[in-house]
Amino acid sequence: MPRLSAKKMALAAAIAALDKKAEDILILDMKKTHPVTDYFVVVSGNSTTHLKAIADAIIEAEEKINVPEKKVEGKDSATWILLDFGQVVVHVFQEEIRRKYNLEELWINAPELPLPDEFAENKKLETGK
Repeated sequence: MPRLSAKKMALAAAIAALDKKAEDILILDMKKTHPVTDYFVVVSGNSTTHLKAIADAIIEAEEKINVPEKKVEGKDSATWILLDFGQVVVHVFQEEIRRKYNLEELWINAPELPLPDEFAENKKLETGK
């Protein structure tokens, strides 16, 4: 089976998070700013149970496309769960912890990968706008 692109892996993670009602989904292109990974996917959830469900859905989505996780950290406390898939690292945060660590500001030079149209459609359904 051909190797999956990091971009497709990042989008699969973001879509799985969206399916579990994750909030503030962001994909950062880290290729020029981070020597170890190509993309960060950053998402928020509203409870420890929600974070675990988001993380499990992302792991399942990656496994379906033959990407086993390399490392999972923080699942016990579930305030910040880190899923390392090698080329893609996913950060699943409780909102308060996300604001505290503010990865978006820390990696401000990393360009944001545009999200597919389904994200905009989902937002319209949630907000009614």
